[in-house]
Amino acid sequence: MGQELNCRMHYRKRVLEGKAYLETDYILFRGTERLKILLKDVNSVRAAAGLLQLEFEGGPARLELGAAAEKWAKKILHPPSRIEKLGVKAGLAVRVAGEFDREFLGELSGTVAAKGPSDLIFVAARSRKELIKIDKLASGLKPAGAIWVVYPKGVPEIREIEVLEAGRAAGLTDVKVASFSATHTALKFMIPLVKRAKPAGG
Repeated sequence: MGQELNCRMHYRKRVLEGKAYLETDYILFRGTERLKILLKDVNSVRAAAGLLQLEFEGGPARLELGAAAEKWAKKILHPPSRIEKLGVKAGLAVRVAGEFDREFLGELSGTVAAKGPSDLIFVAARSRKELIKIDKLASGLKPAGAIWVVYPKGVPEIREIEVLEAGRAAGLTDVKVASFSATHTALKFMIPLVKRAKPAGG
């Protein structure tokens, strides 16, 4: 979800200063103390008077988020679907490189199979050797398009730093990370703004 805010947190009879981060699967508080709350462990979410109250084992915790409290509560209670997190919308020109499961391919049913420049390219990489194709695929992106590299979590055959280095070596900028599934992570790359072709007459 990628939300972050400086705030105070009330936790175990203490008031802590720091910054709260709302991610897809957890809330992270970094400050005078560090606390990571997995959203799957949260039993109750309530927003009132600028406070976000979370009930969980080891809790509760209250975050002073002001006007953002209700927005965070809604995002926690109604998280975006996978295709929403990945920016997939009907009508986009999408290309798939590598092997993906039927469930994900079904989620792409409202898009158009790209025959030319692509809005989105999904690359399945099972090992570092397969990262070599990013460079060639990058040439098929529209100026504001994106490549998502989907790779398995926690395996020695491919590491996050290797994915990052491959994308950067292809002239791309890493802009986002998302949980693709219980076993896979997705890293998003885009063409840097300074390298995007300007429209004719611009």
